[in-house]
Amino acid sequence: MSDIISIDEFVNDPGYPGFEDRFFNSPWIAEPVSKFRAEDVERFWFLDFHWPKGTTPLGMSFFEDGYAFATQQAATTLPLPPSNGLAVRFGGVHVFGGESPLKSAWEPGFRGMRIGNELGGILERFNETWAKREAELTAGFSHFRDYDTGSASMAEMAQFAQDARAFQKFAWVTHFGLMYPLLANYAGFYGLCNELKIAPGEIAKFLQGEKTKIIETDVALWGLTKRATELGVANHIVGTPEQMRAGLATAGPNGATWLGEYDAFINQWGWRCAGIADPLEKPWIEDQQQVVGLLETFLQKEDAHDFDGGLTAAAQERDAAVAAARAKLTQSEQGAFDQALAGCRMANFSWWNEDHNVVIDMQATIPMRRAATAIAEKAGADSADDGCFLFHTELVELAEGKTNWKALKPVVQDRKDYYEHWNSRRKAMPKVVGTVPDSVQDPILIEIVGLHDKFLAAQRGEIGSELAGIPASKGEVTGVARVMHNADELHLLNPGDILVCEGTAPSWTPAFTKIGGCVCDNGGTLTHASIVSREYGLPCVVGTGVATSAIETGDIVTVNGTDGVVHIQKKAA
Repeated sequence: MSDIISIDEFVNDPGYPGFEDRFFNSPWIAEPVSKFRAEDVERFWFLDFHWPKGTTPLGMSFFEDGYAFATQQAATTLPLPPSNGLAVRFGGVHVFGGESPLKSAWEPGFRGMRIGNELGGILERFNETWAKREAELTAGFSHFRDYDTGSASMAEMAQFAQDARAFQKFAWVTHFGLMYPLLANYAGFYGLCNELKIAPGEIAKFLQGEKTKIIETDVALWGLTKRATELGVANHIVGTPEQMRAGLATAGPNGATWLGEYDAFINQWGWRCAGIADPLEKPWIEDQQQVVGLLETFLQKEDAHDFDGGLTAAAQERDAAVAAARAKLTQSEQGAFDQALAGCRMANFSWWNEDHNVVIDMQATIPMRRAATAIAEKAGADSADDGCFLFHTELVELAEGKTNWKALKPVVQDRKDYYEHWNSRRKAMPKVVGTVPDSVQDPILIEIVGLHDKFLAAQRGEIGSELAGIPASKGEVTGVARVMHNADELHLLNPGDILVCEGTAPSWTPAFTKIGGCVCDNGGTLTHASIVSREYGLPCVVGTGVATSAIETGDIVTVNGTDGVVHIQKKAA
């Protein structure tokens, strides 16, 4: 029997002050973005862990162009048999996702035939296609990165803001246009493995052990750590970026040498944000505190992270898992398994899900931020970040001179207050709302979002000292918990800490080289935390449903990534 979790508060909430229907003016395919409506209680919605802070008015453009339009276009073009992509609702500033359902009983079977005819050709060309799209995204981003917003006129900035949104939309249409074929292919493989009685926790292991671009940043960070020790300047890598620079200025030629290498790193790798598609997030090149903090805590570790050893171990575990699975199959079953696995490795979701992050998830919204902050400064705002509290339509109209900051300032303040109010409530937000089923059958919602039976059961039960989730990465570790609801304080993690969070994003990856283990509310075996934990050899349990509610910073916890269990051994004083 399905449970019904009320959405009345969200339905009755008016949303961001000063909202007008014309602000949501982007095209849509299956259904538009909106706040919750009364009839939405009949559908199933999940709080999306990728946006732990919620979203600003400017950030809502992504949910129109990316989360909704791009997924719906991909799902209808591919076509994806089970759904029309994703639908979006807002609970205050927080994002709830759900499937946009098919409306005809005829459609799933017809789509199944079409995807069978189309998918093979897409997958055979996948790596070549991705290489082309990656080159296009890199070239496009360079325009926005190098654009001189300081000398541009307001009219030129109006065009820049529109171009930035168009680039963001292109990036996410590319993202889901490539992601959905990979997911459809993986879903088929997942289904075959279930028929062959292969344990779900083993399936994702078959695709691990591949080097990605996201790892390159971590390797470079550890290279800076090693150089600081070699040059004898490690004691100056402390505090704020300003304090670090002041200390290095007293360290003679070696201090200057290391600082030059650090600046080269920032110029190369600093164009990335802690959050996904959030214009309020400052990229590293704008706010270097997280980088300095990561370096400081890396220097506290006795040994540097062994990236090559980690990848080798992941590849060995992969090969052993494949061999163990094949050993239990008949000859004909082995043939089907080998063919399906070869298709998944040819177009490897586990690899691509990390590799694409550099040019899409962490980068594609930076042009929008540059537009918002530059226009706000030119208009006379008290803070450049105030531009993120305008809807995109308002931002362009401000740059075009159709309105002025004096008229917008009061509503911007009201919106900032509204944003802070809902942010303060994040920990208490329901993980799911609407009509919650007893179980979810879609392997994608299970393996990526984490809507498995244990997660749903956790929403109904009492919270105890033992949490059950998905065994994402094997091993057992005991350590001090550090509960984090966003990436702002990742640099405060101590070596060996147990990271406890709703879920991780690509920019959290460097922290995985110093933590002892990871526990997440959400996620399945194909989410970021699971993939990175396997590659880095960390015990990890995901999809617990209630970890951030049950565990507090300072608690002593044991993470058993082999069995998918987390024990709270001792509560913090």
